[in-house]
Amino acid sequence: MTETIAVLVPFSGEKQEQLRRAAGQAQVLFLPPEKLEAHIENAGMIVGNPPPALLARAKRLRLLQLESSGANLYAAPGVLPEGALLSCATGSYGPGIAEYMTAYVLALFLRLPQYWENQKNHRWQDEGAVRSAAGSTALVVGFGDIGSQFAMRFHALGGRVLGVCRTEKEPPPYAEALYTMEKLDALLPQADVVALSLPETPQTTGLMDARRLALMKRGAVLVNVGRGSAVVTDDLCAALREGRLGGAALDVTSSEPLPEDHPLWDMPNCILTPHISGGHHFEGTVERIFSVCLENVRRFTRGEPPVNLVDLSTGYRESRS
Repeated sequence: MTETIAVLVPFSGEKQEQLRRAAGQAQVLFLPPEKLEAHIENAGMIVGNPPPALLARAKRLRLLQLESSGANLYAAPGVLPEGALLSCATGSYGPGIAEYMTAYVLALFLRLPQYWENQKNHRWQDEGAVRSAAGSTALVVGFGDIGSQFAMRFHALGGRVLGVCRTEKEPPPYAEALYTMEKLDALLPQADVVALSLPETPQTTGLMDARRLALMKRGAVLVNVGRGSAVVTDDLCAALREGRLGGAALDVTSSEPLPEDHPLWDMPNCILTPHISGGHHFEGTVERIFSVCLENVRRFTRGEPPVNLVDLSTGYRESRS
């Protein structure tokens, strides 16, 4: 029986042709996600992020190649058929998301939300002193591809970088030191910026609650581009409302889409975007996602181990293969 590869990512015609060539004798189907159900039972490989519940019917599935970095929904027990491998697109999103993070840190430091509000209200008003990235400290919580890309940019602006990661390792030239999560509470009071780029795991859910937000330096800013579950939203609203934080930039929230009547919309000095920093908006991001998918289509048809293989016990990429 001919091997079937179902591609759910809307790649361009040129990229589709490259995937066909890489697949050799395998049949490649380019499908909108809603059409996958009709082909799910025959798919040996799926490229994209299908509804997790649908995968119980994917009896022939041997490799699921996600277009996302986060893999927690698919790494959960019982989601993938027995023996199926999971690969993610980690490494594709770092530069684009890091530019988002840098832009919004600077916006908060320079009081741009207040000036945007003044412009809407035709108010000519000086909002007072601002801060510089130079000489400021960023605590980067989650020092993978995204976190390290942001750290490089913040360091290039003259900032000091401290990182928090899962395992002990030597810091790169653009970070002063790297720590494990056990040191987070001691590090929070040092930071002018707390930047979160974490996947959703039992260890990261609710990480920034009222207690940890209170440990942050008064006037510090919080940036979250990982998963909204890492921040307890009600506690963040309280910290912003009371003026203990200098601001927050959130590309992710605990409920998505954020309800229209949610108080977070009206929090002072809070910038919200609808989970778009890691989308297909940067052409470079699309190219990197495609590169991973193309390589794994090649490897799949040759019976070789995939790149970006996810450890199902942790939800993280195993290693750089």
